[in-house]
Amino acid sequence: MATCIVSYLDTEGLRHTVEVEAESLFEAAALAVRTFRQHDCEPGAMSPIEVEIRSSITHTVTLKKIHSWLMGGARTPKDAVLKERLRELLGLDPR
Repeated sequence: MATCIVSYLDTEGLRHTVEVEAESLFEAAALAVRTFRQHDCEPGAMSPIEVEIRSSITHTVTLKKIHSWLMGGARTPKDAVLKERLRELLGLDPR
């Protein structure tokens, strides 16, 4: 199940948008059309219906792990710049 933002533009250029929980593109579109109908703003038969799938990823990390990563070596110059910026942000002394 994913959160989907479903929208379309009506003939006057007004965007109608609804958020639904669905398992597929077609389920998201069907649920949205049902909601639009309930609010008397059903899309036309040829109206493009846009479905945006929202995904969320959660990561959990301890402050100790963050400090350890920041004080460790960098694999690339880009990583070195990032680590330096984040060390400054947290007020950590560089090695």
